[in-house]
Amino acid sequence: MLKKTVLLLLLLLLVTPARQAQAAIPWAQIIKEAVTRVVRAFDLLVQRRQNRQIRLQNAQKALENTMAKLKLDQIEQWVKKQRELYEDYYQELKKVKAVVGYYFRVKSITEKQSQIARQYQTAWSLFSNDAHFTRSELAHMQTVYEGILAETARSVELLELVVKSFATQMSDVARLEIIERAAASTDRIYDELVLFNRENQLLSLSRAKNAFDAKVTKELYGLD
Repeated sequence: MLKKTVLLLLLLLLVTPARQAQAAIPWAQIIKEAVTRVVRAFDLLVQRRQNRQIRLQNAQKALENTMAKLKLDQIEQWVKKQRELYEDYYQELKKVKAVVGYYFRVKSITEKQSQIARQYQTAWSLFSNDAHFTRSELAHMQTVYEGILAETARSVELLELVVKSFATQMSDVARLEIIERAAASTDRIYDELVLFNRENQLLSLSRAKNAFDAKVTKELYGLD
């Protein structure tokens, strides 16, 4: 750890003192906040569905407990209510199961979206202070990152649409289609970000002025 710390400090000495880091892109924080909203909304949705299921279970027990008190002419009415209750109960079970399934799928997507935001922040904090890049190259990086994060934000918006869809008459097919669109978009963006960061890391290494500079650069970016 001491060796790595010394190498990192030496790299900082190689950075041009007069250079100022480019302004951070606000998209990362926007994405994190949006992802938090999606996960929280799904948590509440699952909780409401489960609470409704519990209420139906309690109502079912209440009906069954009154069975012994009913007269023969009331049996038909009780059976009708029981049938309706069981139908509502099993329909609600299906809804809870579907929501929970959506929840885990959406959560896996939001986790990757959060990774995109974190990887951008880590990479940009290093690149923006790397003396191997020119101002124009940093400006280009910033433009690329802006596009990547804006696309990520749009994929988060798709998931927010899914959450809202449970209050509408949207079909399961349409809902799943939106989720898969968000998943495909997020996977593609993540791969593009990883590739872009890797290319910039290798470019920085290729501009090392000597063996020591190369060693420090490898340590900084975790390159083999």
